[in-house]
Amino acid sequence: MATNTLLSSAISAFRSPLCSSKTRSPTLVAASRKGTNASGSLSTFSEWFPGQPRPAHLDGSTPGDFGFDPLGLARVPVHFERYKESEVFHCRLTMFAVAGVLIPEALGIGNWVQTQEWAAVPGGQATYLGNPVPWGTLPTIVTIEFLAIAFVEIQRVVEKDTEKKKYPGGYFDPLGYSKDPEKFEEYKLKEIKNGRLAMLACAGFAVQQAFYPGTGPLDNLASHLADPWHNNVGNILFPNL
Repeated sequence: MATNTLLSSAISAFRSPLCSSKTRSPTLVAASRKGTNASGSLSTFSEWFPGQPRPAHLDGSTPGDFGFDPLGLARVPVHFERYKESEVFHCRLTMFAVAGVLIPEALGIGNWVQTQEWAAVPGGQATYLGNPVPWGTLPTIVTIEFLAIAFVEIQRVVEKDTEKKKYPGGYFDPLGYSKDPEKFEEYKLKEIKNGRLAMLACAGFAVQQAFYPGTGPLDNLASHLADPWHNNVGNILFPNL
């Protein structure tokens, strides 16, 4: 009797509306994508893993909230707000970084390591993509970059509205994507999803560079496709196998 009860409970859990899209109604499918159930209330299950309970401190109001917080980083509201702000900015930086890594290599200009090679001698001419940089030396460029970033960071620190810190709008929204509230929420979710993917991509670029210095990700991808049996992560970790 006890065994049958446990088996029935397990089957019921795996057949819950959040676990199978084949047997769910369109209403439940649409609702689960938003983290809510058919009645419109917040689902008690996490979307990142079927059947996993949603943490009580995650209310689904944050873009990209799929109920994933194994370390409890979002338990303190003040810390959670800071983490949300940091994630959005890191997402944007890494999306630019991925484009900056892949585009020059795809155009045949050079890989992401070769694009910025400074002269080794003190006070030497700085170059980018093999061309002299008009501002001259590396210290000058670092100074300009420091002042520009400092100005932006000061503006962000003095802003007290947490939403404006993450989504300032105005000059930063020249195409007016934030004017439609419903579309704006959709864009927020798309941004955080693509940003998280970009952060993983940047981590992959760094690991790849550690094992294959001087080569770019597209070059390594071509090598893998040409001989996937030998050029793969297993061959990197276990070269003697």
